[in-house]
Amino acid sequence: MNGSRYYGVRVEGAKYGIGFGSALAITISYSANHSILWAIIDGILGWLYVVYFALFRG
Repeated sequence: MNGSRYYGVRVEGAKYGIGFGSALAITISYSANHSILWAIIDGILGWLYVVYFALFRG
């Protein structure tokens, strides 16, 4: 029973992480490019774009 509760916490954490990564990517993309289309595309990529921006453009 304890293992099930741990699994539920991990799923919730991953769900919030994905949402936060997408929101962060959209914000960074729009402030850098001033394009809604690129913000949507980068929001779909999520954390990949955030890491790319931090490594190569930041």
